[in-house]
Amino acid sequence: MTNGQPAKISLGFAAVVLAMLPAVLDQTILATALPTIASDLGHLTDVSWIVTAYVVAAAASMPIWGNLGDRHGRKLVLEVSLAVFLAGSAAAGLAQDLTMLILARTIQGAAAGGLMTLAMAAVADLVSPRERGRFQGYITATFAVATVAGPLIGGLLVQHASWRWVFYVNLPIGALALAGLYSRLPSGATQKPGRRFDTSGAAILAGATGTLTLAAIWGGTRYAWGSPTIVALIGTTVLLAGALVVRERRAADPIVPLDLLRKAGVAIASAGMFLATASLFAITVFVPLYLQATTGATPTQAGLLLIPMMLGITVSTNFAGRRVERTGRYKVFPVTGLAVMATSLVVLALVAGHPSQTATGIAIAAFGLGFGMVSQILIVAVQNIAQGREMGIAMATANFFRGLGGAIGAAVLGAVFATRAGTIALSDGPTTLGTGARDEVIDGVRVVFGVAALTALAGLLIVIALKETPLRSGAPQDEKPPRQVGGESHATA
Repeated sequence: MTNGQPAKISLGFAAVVLAMLPAVLDQTILATALPTIASDLGHLTDVSWIVTAYVVAAAASMPIWGNLGDRHGRKLVLEVSLAVFLAGSAAAGLAQDLTMLILARTIQGAAAGGLMTLAMAAVADLVSPRERGRFQGYITATFAVATVAGPLIGGLLVQHASWRWVFYVNLPIGALALAGLYSRLPSGATQKPGRRFDTSGAAILAGATGTLTLAAIWGGTRYAWGSPTIVALIGTTVLLAGALVVRERRAADPIVPLDLLRKAGVAIASAGMFLATASLFAITVFVPLYLQATTGATPTQAGLLLIPMMLGITVSTNFAGRRVERTGRYKVFPVTGLAVMATSLVVLALVAGHPSQTATGIAIAAFGLGFGMVSQILIVAVQNIAQGREMGIAMATANFFRGLGGAIGAAVLGAVFATRAGTIALSDGPTTLGTGARDEVIDGVRVVFGVAALTALAGLLIVIALKETPLRSGAPQDEKPPRQVGGESHATA
């Protein structure tokens, strides 16, 4: 490394983080603004579409952005996705009715899918495989901070300015990020688009992702799981998934390369992230509800009580990243992390009958320590397998399964809770529950933690099968595809 190279890498990485920040904040900053938006533009029952449109569009667009990044260069496509996101933010801030706002949020979500995918892939263009764990750790820490800070920032903006500034705040951050990306981010490896873009595959994939995500979001909440709407959505997802497999087998340049999904390391890492993220929602969704119902915590206090988990994630993600950089070995971290996650969830289930903010805080801090060793390290494992020209679609695949894990996890755990807690506990305000309803909430949350523990344990059993390939320490541009020996890939140093 030359003397000026570390500074160049740091500035390039700072630009990547700034580019991701608006997309990350927009998943949390809006929560405290929704009631005010409802009073200005529509009804509270319709405002859920503001969130749903963003989530569905982001999930559906990830593989498309990844493919475009591999074809035309991640730097260029990342800049385009950020520009589209900023345009969507401006349109959302200017919205005069709910329809316009939902459309703007759809544009934001579609662009956010590119920001999430391409920013992580861009790290591979900046640093060597060994260093990626540390840098992905910084990204994970940014996610953790944004999760806590988003609702607080949103509340301040709504209270002292206007709900429109929840969207306008993205503009100066995004403009600074665009300047940094243009001047500091290297272009990275690309493949010349000699073959036509798989438009049909992209459309089928977007449709399948959209119907599956809607089924996960609506099932058990807006519609019963056995309702015609949910059954139709699930049936459509199955049909579109079958059509996608048929299409991708025939496509000259598939939007989802099936040979990439056949690589054991990619499949195992994606499954591990899916299950780890699914179990995470037992904490982020049900711990605040549990604390409000059993300890009398206010919504703000319950949100702030998640800070121990965020601190745990920040500490462990940086520790794991630095150890991976030093040793080149990584498998031990997701295995250990999932074991710690499962153990922490078991502890939460056991102590749920004796509500304590202190005991809960200790348990979720331990959960955070475990989770911080899983997601970012599995991302590094995928990057080590994928290599340069398919890095974008590999990151899109990993992020797709991680996002899908969150949607499915929230839906399944919500259904489990509803089954145990009943409609009385769900319809009453959490801080005004009677003794019977309070006991139902405790029983429901206890079962949720148990199911989440089994989910993390399943992830552990899957990740144990991951075959570790030592990470290289050379510059990103010097990477070579792994040589195949006996059906397994082995990296050359």
